[in-house]
Amino acid sequence: MKLELRSVTKRFGSLVANDHIDLELRSGEIHALLGENGAGKSTLMNVLYGLYQADEGEILIDGVPQHFRGPGDAIGAGIGMVHQHFMLIPVFTVAENLMLGHEQTRGPGILDLAAARRKVKEVADRFGFRIDPDARVEDLPVGVQQRVEIVKALVHNARILIFDEPTAVLTPQETDEFMAIMRQLRDEGTAIVFITHKLREVREVADRITVVRLGKVIGEASPSASNSELASMMVGRSVELTVHKDPATPGEGGLTVRDLQVLAEDGSVMVDRIGFDVRPGEVLAIAGVQGNGQTELAEAIVGLQSRVSGSIRLDGIELVGRSVRAVLDEGVGFVPEDRQIDGLVGSFTVAENLMLDRSSDRVFLSRGTIRRRVLDAFAKEKIREFDIRTQGPGSPAGSLSGGNQQKVVIARELSRELRLLLASQPTRGVDVGSIEFIHKRIIATRDAGVPVIVVSSELDEVVALADRIAVMYRGAIVGVVPADTPRDVLGLMMAGVNPMEDAA
Repeated sequence: MKLELRSVTKRFGSLVANDHIDLELRSGEIHALLGENGAGKSTLMNVLYGLYQADEGEILIDGVPQHFRGPGDAIGAGIGMVHQHFMLIPVFTVAENLMLGHEQTRGPGILDLAAARRKVKEVADRFGFRIDPDARVEDLPVGVQQRVEIVKALVHNARILIFDEPTAVLTPQETDEFMAIMRQLRDEGTAIVFITHKLREVREVADRITVVRLGKVIGEASPSASNSELASMMVGRSVELTVHKDPATPGEGGLTVRDLQVLAEDGSVMVDRIGFDVRPGEVLAIAGVQGNGQTELAEAIVGLQSRVSGSIRLDGIELVGRSVRAVLDEGVGFVPEDRQIDGLVGSFTVAENLMLDRSSDRVFLSRGTIRRRVLDAFAKEKIREFDIRTQGPGSPAGSLSGGNQQKVVIARELSRELRLLLASQPTRGVDVGSIEFIHKRIIATRDAGVPVIVVSSELDEVVALADRIAVMYRGAIVGVVPADTPRDVLGLMMAGVNPMEDAA
């Protein structure tokens, strides 16, 4: 089987998202589509999957032109797509999600759920997935939800699988498992398009690499190419893959956390009586496999958790019990881990999102009305300063690529006077050029004398940014160690073992 995209072009108004792109895909190969956020990768795959119609060009399968009017036509032609943000109904079971759009009945108006369960089990057993067909999707870990998406595609006999930024929401362990799944699918003859901006993953699994920049194919690269070579092709310039920073010179004061406990609604302990300090002019990285209390810790600091005890003091001012608005007004900048749910209002413009936590600021308001000219001038300045790729301040934030949405959040939080920066997963789903930029801004904030907390499940990021590292496991801090602690030691600590403590 051979898939060909010939001179595919897709425009949105004056923006050319795909500019006469040619691409080939063959059975039994993993073809990586590498590029920055906003390069046009996802748009191209949405054309292939029938979500968009190309303005020019054609799609051929085994030499036969295809005319997809929607995803149903693409699925019928043997194409499946696993999106970065899963297309699952959270309150439905796995089997019910599988049936959507392909309902089978065993009588008038009676859905044949037993048949759907059998299909789930058949495909899951084939690939060694442990999936309960009757489990509700909202109760499943993210990695398992992704497997459900893969099963959905395979049940409908997909011979071509598109993975759009599939590791953006996975832990390192889940990422390794996903790589093994891709190799297994490839070895069974499936043709895979792997959309990503993560260089290590591309070099690890790709058979071929096509690099896209600003809507155009720049060229093909070998999986043996260096990270620097791939990064330069992606962004059109040399990229610093190492964070350069001077030794920290911490000052007095900052954030002091003592005996902090956070309970879930059912009373279970999410953060278990922890304590730590972060001083002005240093970065404390919170490391750990996601789901070990890091999210709840960050939310407790910013006032988003209600069942909190203990003390969180910023320059001597107690934050526990205060509203989110009051915490932000104390000079806390907060980059949430999920930009789409907690960081942005997608239907608001870029300009409006840039003033979200300054909505009562007299700079932007006059007699209760937004001063549009002032806001637009401010937004244009930040768009330029933070290199936000958008058509303008009036564009909906939801229309931007993931990396550019993240830059909007970063720009908003760093555009006011801060006494603490709390950044959760600051580069999740962000391309290498944007990672370089965001890391530099975080270090610049540290160097300006602001205490910084970075919560990240990416060990490379933790090591690159941290002056000290606090490792969390099951809601507790296993230990606080220097940034040059060996990775194997950090890995053991992330599993709940502190070798340094044991050695003592």
